[in-house]
Amino acid sequence: MKLELREALRQHILVGDGAMGTYLYQMGFPVGISYEELNLLKPDVIMDVHRRYYEAGARIIETNTFSANREKLSKYGLEQDVEAINRAGVELARKAVGNDAYVVGAIGSIRAGKRKNVRTTKVKEDLRQQIEVLLDTPVDGLLLESFYDLDEMLLALKIIRKLSDIPVICQFATEGTGTTHDGATLQEAFNKLKQNGADVVGFNCRSGPNGLLRSLEKVAGMNDPLPFSVFPNAGIPDYVDGRFTYAATPQYFAETALKFADLGARIIGGCCGTTPEHVAAMAQSLHDYTPDSTRVVRLQTPLTAGGTTTAERGTIQVDELRTEQTTAQGADYQEPNIVELVKQRHTVIVELDPPRDLDITKFMQGAQALKEANVDALTMADNSLAVTRMSNLALGYLVKEQTGLRPLIHIACRDRNMIGTQSHMMGLHALGIDHVLAVTGDPARFGDLPGSSSVYDLTSFEIIRMIKQLNEGVAFSGKALKKTANFIIGAAFNPNVKYLDKAVQRLERKIEAGADYIMTQPVYNAELIEKIYEATKHLSVPIFIGIMPLASGGNATYLHNEVPGIQLSDEVRQRMGELKGEEGRAMGVQIAKELLDTAMKYFNGIYLMTPFLSYEMTVQLTNYVWEKSGRAVSTCTH
Repeated sequence: MKLELREALRQHILVGDGAMGTYLYQMGFPVGISYEELNLLKPDVIMDVHRRYYEAGARIIETNTFSANREKLSKYGLEQDVEAINRAGVELARKAVGNDAYVVGAIGSIRAGKRKNVRTTKVKEDLRQQIEVLLDTPVDGLLLESFYDLDEMLLALKIIRKLSDIPVICQFATEGTGTTHDGATLQEAFNKLKQNGADVVGFNCRSGPNGLLRSLEKVAGMNDPLPFSVFPNAGIPDYVDGRFTYAATPQYFAETALKFADLGARIIGGCCGTTPEHVAAMAQSLHDYTPDSTRVVRLQTPLTAGGTTTAERGTIQVDELRTEQTTAQGADYQEPNIVELVKQRHTVIVELDPPRDLDITKFMQGAQALKEANVDALTMADNSLAVTRMSNLALGYLVKEQTGLRPLIHIACRDRNMIGTQSHMMGLHALGIDHVLAVTGDPARFGDLPGSSSVYDLTSFEIIRMIKQLNEGVAFSGKALKKTANFIIGAAFNPNVKYLDKAVQRLERKIEAGADYIMTQPVYNAELIEKIYEATKHLSVPIFIGIMPLASGGNATYLHNEVPGIQLSDEVRQRMGELKGEEGRAMGVQIAKELLDTAMKYFNGIYLMTPFLSYEMTVQLTNYVWEKSGRAVSTCTH
């Protein structure tokens, strides 16, 4: 006989299912439709997805009703179908799985992180309508998931508790910041949820396993905690040729499932990008795991992200800024440009991420240190990972004026339509910033403002062609301009793929579109550097090989498993092991130097990425390049 859900959680760890929306997307259903309407239009498909997760080992099965509320369905003209869609969602889940599975009614946030987009009275009415329908079906519990604000979560929970004593799971979407969007700490939020009748509290979406491990660690030491639930994304999504892909493997999910269990998680599943294969791996990993409250431990060092990630940027202690003012160096880099320069000697571009807040002290200090290390250009991403950062145009101008360093600005297709993109480029031209890197940009829905839209008026190929058009004195509209621009346009290249030849073919298309130089994703394998050389030596433009020093063993694990476009060799991961702190950074620099030994044999272009604004690491590596190439080395000790 099946135990009641609360009792089952006291005795067992239950494996949750995986993604519904992204899995339907992988099956060919397009973005822009109501996936919940498929309960009515394609019931066999929805049942098949539930069945696959059940057969993979999931015993917590979510109904396909996440957005089946009046507000969300009204976007598709389906506001009159709330009851039918929710009832069908429960019926299909029940029919698809065995009697040993727990079917929970999924209820998503209505505000979805947009603080004032819907009146509270309307939110309350729409939540109550969906809750009442689900409570009138044979569900084993209700799941409130992907909520950003404690206030909205409490609103939904209080409605449920006035109507029923059914088990309720409450999950926040979090970036690992330690607070909800409306400012409550995670411990405060969980305590309030417990006081108001929650049975399980936890996290889903927004982050991969690494981010949710950090979040769970913040609350794992609570006194008398509720059972925890975690449903991480399969890493950070990549957007290539109009398709979303995810990096995290089933094996990685199997490994992190045990870490979640050790921290007290009693429901462990997957969110965006996860598949039945991820669920099967977790189920197998947890098969012999016995819950024990004495095993709840705190991780000593949470996994940390790399140079392209977002959550821990503010954790590095900021040194006191020197009292003397930086003296502007002037634009001493104008001739030659980096394309001409790299034909003559080894050339170093260093990436330094713009800050996520209003304090630019650490950033400018790093820019000055890198100037003194004689880097040839400082490159700044354009809200990488769709996380809001200070404008790289503004920082590029400050870098140019205050340090004399050449700024190299990333231009993402994601954030601006064609009007905004041309305006942005015209502004760069007016400021004398002429080196840019055209990139697609990570999808907005996975960033820190998930309600934002991804524009994508232009592809990376088209934006290259359009910027080249400005160099001919022609606007995007085809209208003649009074002047010509002089942009040097770079393109991104990911060599960490299964079929390098196909990636090179894509790169050739970017060169045909007008790319003047290429910058690669970070490479952590000397043999791959040699393969890149052999595969690209016929190309007519220079390539800058990406090298990003690792900061810790956790950093290495995260990058390998969750960040698209980055693959670490087994040797590198073994050498980083569990290193952290100064030992981790020292090993990371040593590995990067060894990679530079190979890279400099084949390429003059070197692209160094700075992890966590630790510019001291990229200063060391820049000096190493100059030592090997015979150029004068900076004595900067920042």
